[in-house]
Amino acid sequence: MAISYSVGFEAVIGAMVASAGVAAGGAGAGAGAPTITPRHILEFLARLRMLEGVPFNTLVADTELLPNESIRFFYLDRAWTDALVQGALSVATANTIERAQLEHLYERIEAEIDDAERQVRSPGGEPLLNGTAGVVTGFLLRSAAVAGWPGLHVRAYVKEPGGSDSDILPESHPSRIKVLRLERLSPSVLLVLFDGIPKVLHIEEPRQGIQFGVDVTTAGQQVSATVSARNVKTAEYVDQNGEVPNNPSDIQQIPVRFRSGASGVLDLTNTARAFADANGTGMSAGPGDPVDGAEFAMQMIRFPYRQVFAQDAGTTANQNDAFKPTLGNIAERNTELFIAKIAGN
Repeated sequence: MAISYSVGFEAVIGAMVASAGVAAGGAGAGAGAPTITPRHILEFLARLRMLEGVPFNTLVADTELLPNESIRFFYLDRAWTDALVQGALSVATANTIERAQLEHLYERIEAEIDDAERQVRSPGGEPLLNGTAGVVTGFLLRSAAVAGWPGLHVRAYVKEPGGSDSDILPESHPSRIKVLRLERLSPSVLLVLFDGIPKVLHIEEPRQGIQFGVDVTTAGQQVSATVSARNVKTAEYVDQNGEVPNNPSDIQQIPVRFRSGASGVLDLTNTARAFADANGTGMSAGPGDPVDGAEFAMQMIRFPYRQVFAQDAGTTANQNDAFKPTLGNIAERNTELFIAKIAGN
């Protein structure tokens, strides 16, 4: 088996060396030059650099580093991923001559992987990026939201996008940062890698359908729910005076009624009455003019929830704090837990 591996490897290396010689001396060198790495090997190495196939316990050494309902931002160490690629390439080397041949090609191979890693995830209709790979950042999210909404949308920006919140900029837009990898590693763990350092990150529920919902508040054993009041004629949120508020915290909250003895089951009749009695909703009321289904739906409809990660624009000194390496801080916070685990406590 060792001989067959060596022969196969020599054939691949020989092809690489021959291709490198042609590219270096011919007109095709530089942009658009043929790759010296076979396509299937190049795709494998690009995916490896995006951490595909890397054991999860190598990425997260202890469960305390990624507890339930948490998100962890990180930088991807290029030296580490380059060493990972070199290790994969060196598996079949049998002697120092083969290793020397391979080392001679490392720089060219890594340049080809720089282009290939941008094509691992290719959104339809978007232009492909190329050139020298830059800083790769990302995050790990462990949450019930990942399992509840498998199609979570993740968008990273170099600055807060202007215009309406409903606007979705394509990845080719100058304000967007390309997503290199977006994958669920388990039902509740999401891994995302970015081709750059984001200043603003949006994680949003899928927009495939309309949903109804309420805002739930728990105080001990007591559970209550409210909805934000809307004017059903304009669809605008309103405050206690029936006016459009300047501050979202001033939006009027209408209590939702539950059936007696049936926890979590809405009392639609009394809830509709509460909607109609609220100031500024513009809903019909009275025995001869009951609340209709369209008015009720206008109050209950909820848009996809969006979680935004960004620093306050007023604290420019800390603008990038959320995306700075914090391994030292994490280690300090978890030292006592690690010591307790080692001691068996």
